[in-house]
Formats: sequence, C-alpha cells, structure tokens
Amino acid sequence: MPIAYNYLTMTETYKNILIIKPSSLGDIVLALPALSALHRSFPDAKISWLIRPEFAPLLDNHPHLTEIIPFDRKLLGKAWFHPGAFICLILLIRRLRRDKFDAVIDLQGLFRTASLAWLSGCKKRFGMADAREFGHVFYTHKITRDENCIHLVDFYLKIVRAAGAGDTNVEFVFGKNPQAEDSVNRLLQNHNIRPRNYIIFIPGSAHSDKCWPAERFAQLADKISSKFALPVLAVGTEADKNMVEQIKGFTNTPVTDFIGLTNLKELVVLLRNARLVVSNDTGPGHIAAALGTPLVMMFSWSNPARIAPYGKSECMVASEPYGRGQGIKSADPKHSVRTITVDQVYQKVCEQMTRAK
Repeated sequence: MPIAYNYLTMTETYKNILIIKPSSLGDIVLALPALSALHRSFPDAKISWLIRPEFAPLLDNHPHLTEIIPFDRKLLGKAWFHPGAFICLILLIRRLRRDKFDAVIDLQGLFRTASLAWLSGCKKRFGMADAREFGHVFYTHKITRDENCIHLVDFYLKIVRAAGAGDTNVEFVFGKNPQAEDSVNRLLQNHNIRPRNYIIFIPGSAHSDKCWPAERFAQLADKISSKFALPVLAVGTEADKNMVEQIKGFTNTPVTDFIGLTNLKELVVLLRNARLVVSNDTGPGHIAAALGTPLVMMFSWSNPARIAPYGKSECMVASEPYGRGQGIKSADPKHSVRTITVDQVYQKVCEQMTRAK
C-alpha cells in the first residue's frame, strides 16, 4: 500500500525547482496551473521544465517559467545501444546534477521520468504514489490520488501543495508571441477570413478511436454554416490531412484546410481568436479550453472526469462523463465516440455560441 507523505510547511522555500512533464500536449496544458501555483508560492525561485522539443514552443515566453530543458525521448530511448544517444543521456544527467535543484516535481509518473528525478541528485522528489512502471520508488514524497483529485489539474495541484505551494488557485497562463500573432493575421488575410470571426474544427487525434466520423463533422459544418454564416477552418497535423479531405468531400459547406499551415505558437493564437472550436479529445482542443475559447469537445474512451475542460462541463459531449470512476480508459461500447450524434454536438454549439454573446 503506497505511503502518503505529509505536506511540507509553508516555511519551506526553494531557489531552484524542476518540473518534469515531457508529454503529451493535452496533459502539458493541464499542468500549467501547477507551474503558476509554484511561481506564486515561490516567486524568487528559478523554475525549469523538462519537456519534449516538439511541445516546448507551448512554453516559450511563459512569464512564470525560467528555463526549458529539452527531453528528446526518441533519441534518448536509444541510449542503451546507440553511442551518440548514450552520450546525450549522460550530458542531460550532468546538466540536471549541475543545476542543483532543491525540488523536483515529476508530473509524468513513468520509470524514465522518475529515474531522471533521482539521477538529478535532488533530495526532495515529488511524484505520484501510483506512478507506472514502478516509478514511485524513485520519489521521496509519494502523493496519493483520491476522490477529491480525480481531475489531472486537481491532482497536479495536490502534488505541488505537497511540495509547499500555498496559492493553488487554477490559472492557465500562456506566453505572448507577437510574431505568431502577425503570422496568423497574414494567414487569415490570405484566405479572405476576417480575424476573430471563424469557427475551428479539430477532427484528428493521435488515437483514431477518439476521432468523430468525418461525415458527422461534415453534417455539423452544414448546420453551422446555415445557422451562423461563419467560415469553418480545419486544423491539425499532416496525419489529419485525409480526415479533412473526407470532411470536404461529404459537406456542401466550404471548409478551409489549415492542416500544416501553423506551428504550435501560431496555433495557440488561431485558437485564442476563434469564435468557437469543435474538437475531439486531443491536445489542441485542450489548448482552446485553457484559453477560454468557446468550445465543444467530444470524449470517447478517455475518462472525462480526469481530463475534461476544467470547470467547464458545459463544453463537454460524452456518455456518463462523471460515472466512470477514477479509471483512465473505458472499454464499454457505449463510451465510443461513434455514439455521439450530430444533434448532440450541434445543440452544444448553439449553447456555446449563445453563451459567448
């Protein structure tokens, strides 16, 4: 049975804090309130974040973060048989030890991240009591999940409270990127789309079984066009290109293909200025939620109680969103994304558009 360590008192102070949260994009977004809580509680501390390079731009210019430390998982995963990767791993460990962190907070909860916390040489290592792959053995302070912290935001905040953070009000903060804003304005202008006057579809996901069917996105686009007369943009990675082509083939409404046209910083700007976002349960959708953009997000096997837009149940379309316990995944067919109808999503769209007014 895991041991729950007592929270540190607020007399605790830190000069150098490391957050370990390399991925995924949506989970990184949900960890942002923990970063801000640490900054408010320890305003003079240097705060670093270990993160995969492809997600690092999300943290650029963040006012509460001092340093980004790249964690190239694909390269470092070859360390045991590739000399170059092994050297990179040794250099990373040396860097972590050289920085002399006085608190390391692992919000990933895996063997590789927990072991890096230990290899950093830090004497205070905070993590999840239920960390996978026996990761919990590397922590000095193991934090238990309970019914009051099913949502990841709440659990991450419980972990930083255990480290001594006092002000843990939920705050999602993003860095400012004027160049990205200029780039997005030019992109919209090139497609004859007025700024702040468009709807975004996010039809893809890293998991195909999280994707609402293309023909339903197409039907939704027709309904939205008829009701609101707003242009619809589709965003995503190159892997989502085929999905967008299917949507365009099914719909009578023009859908502007923005696949691959924005980097991560520009995507944040595009999402922030949208009138509405309709998304599968995927990283960019969680960015929209954190930005406060009107949103409709569809959930399938992922437990909405853990990762739904925080404090915004009105954004969610899901079967039994709060009736799945604490589990991460569901294998119940009634939780399939295919059970979500066009009418259900359209109703939420209308509600969100009315609320936004």
